[in-house]
Amino acid sequence: MPSEPVRLGRKRALPPCPNPLFLQWLTELRDQAAEKGLKTQYVYQKALSSLKKYPLPLRNGKEAKILQNFGDGICKILDDRLEKYYKENGPDAPIHSLPSEVKASGQCSSNQDPSKAFLNTQEPSATSGGPHKRTKKVDAGKAKGGRKKRGYVPQKRSGGYAVLLTLYRHTQVPGNKGFMFKNELQTEAQPLCDKSFTVPDLGSKYTAWSSVSTLIQRDLVLKTHNPARYALTELGLAVAEQLESGDREERSEQDVEDTGEAGEPVACPDTVDLTQGDDDDGGHDDEDEREGRLAKRAPPAACLDDEVDLTEECLAVEQGEAAANGILLPGCYDIILCIDFIETTGGNTVKKQDLVKELQKNGVTFDIRKLNVGDFLWVARERVAPDQEQLRPPPVKELVLDYIVERKRMDDLCGSIIDGRFREQKFRLKRCGLFKPIYLVEEHGSAAAHLSLPESTLQQAIANTQVVDGFFVKRVQDVMESAAYLTIMTRYLQKLYQNRTLYCRSRELEGDGPRDASISCSLMSFAEFNHGAVKNKCQTVREVFARQLMQISGLSGDKAAAILNRYNTVNSLVQAYDRCSSETEKEKLLSSIKYGKLKRNLGPALSRTVYQLYCSKGPLS
Repeated sequence: MPSEPVRLGRKRALPPCPNPLFLQWLTELRDQAAEKGLKTQYVYQKALSSLKKYPLPLRNGKEAKILQNFGDGICKILDDRLEKYYKENGPDAPIHSLPSEVKASGQCSSNQDPSKAFLNTQEPSATSGGPHKRTKKVDAGKAKGGRKKRGYVPQKRSGGYAVLLTLYRHTQVPGNKGFMFKNELQTEAQPLCDKSFTVPDLGSKYTAWSSVSTLIQRDLVLKTHNPARYALTELGLAVAEQLESGDREERSEQDVEDTGEAGEPVACPDTVDLTQGDDDDGGHDDEDEREGRLAKRAPPAACLDDEVDLTEECLAVEQGEAAANGILLPGCYDIILCIDFIETTGGNTVKKQDLVKELQKNGVTFDIRKLNVGDFLWVARERVAPDQEQLRPPPVKELVLDYIVERKRMDDLCGSIIDGRFREQKFRLKRCGLFKPIYLVEEHGSAAAHLSLPESTLQQAIANTQVVDGFFVKRVQDVMESAAYLTIMTRYLQKLYQNRTLYCRSRELEGDGPRDASISCSLMSFAEFNHGAVKNKCQTVREVFARQLMQISGLSGDKAAAILNRYNTVNSLVQAYDRCSSETEKEKLLSSIKYGKLKRNLGPALSRTVYQLYCSKGPLS
């Protein structure tokens, strides 16, 4: 059979979708739902995906029911919009092509004026109707959407609005990082948003932070790294500048309205000028002025019999504003000892209950809860009075002090050394974000003589914990002495923090390095601390690589960190081995890496062990 002749030339570009009008309407519905934080945004997104794949034109919304993810509700919405479209543009208005080659997103494909593009496609002639016909087509083109559609701009006081403005204002600060972390961004953006960034509304699981995904999809915000860093793209910077200029105009208009036409402050009824009288000659208010201002702030006649302490009212307002900003003022919080529930249940429950009973006898206020790292720690808990009108008590802010205790009996210490938990626990305590780790060792007399490891080995491990790892080690004899030590520590911290103002910080901004100050008033919230200390949480490639290295005998956390600073992943290490010219060079690749405070070399023996682990094809000898 003769072969079919080969056709040469360019293939004609197919339109992206034969139903651009339906595509545009569904896109608008999805964006509106995403802006409000509604779950229907995902329904519209699935319908959009199905519509983009369908190659045939649709005459109405009812025909779209054959497509996947199109139900009666979406079809009815499309039919209603189509009916309104026909009423505005006439029964013969096109629905399978948009005027001036407008895409589904509502933006023109070229830079030319949309109305001109529409005229070029129609090509009216003088013989078919003259100038009157041409004018009519121009008007029709404008009515049918020839004008360029406005780009995506979030609603005022919405989550997207607050995030864009906050990121933009952050870029205007000299010496800024160029990005913001999640907690930092939520804290600074909250005053610009009506909804909460952390607590969803009643009956919904979405917060104002849900709109960030829309900003990322719209290429307005860029998300990178882990922990996540958020920054503005070029398009996002342009939109944020537009929002900022609009916000400035509104503020200036509001200032004009407040000052009046003549530039004088407008007199408002029942307004107290607290600054009045500060610049008087005598430096004191007149008795009449003072009485007049207090009369304006006086309670109603029904409350005249009660005494009103304005100082207490102002203090309550100040405390409320400080707590809302993550600040705990002196006298507004209590120091509470937190005990891991494992220390009170399981195993020898009788002995574990002795600790609790002893703390109760000593009058220590404590709370038993699940701690993902450590056995004991202390939190500064906000004092909140119960609201009689609410069934549940209001949420309480808790900030974690920098002291954390890991309790070890000699038998537990022996078992943790054998199964490898000892090094892992010390590593996690160093990375938990608290900078005063304490090892509480219960020796129990001569109990160590009957364990699997020699007592000298256990004593050496305890000494290494103090000297090498930098932990404070407290030795006690039994549970009673442990309870006494926790009691003394609780009273010491209560006295230490009694006149201090505490600030809530983010773990992402502080890092994991030690601090120089003996006492810090910038503390993590308990929720963030406990979430960051989860043992089996999702790990990055870098974290998995670090865990692998620490399984090698003789390779401590400091040595693993030094290797990670040079090679972040296994792949980067293997590539470095491939670039070596000889076997000897590969074995000595890591030997000159410095680690620890003394900056010692890893050495050739450890370097050879790591090389054999990752480059040996057969079993290790």
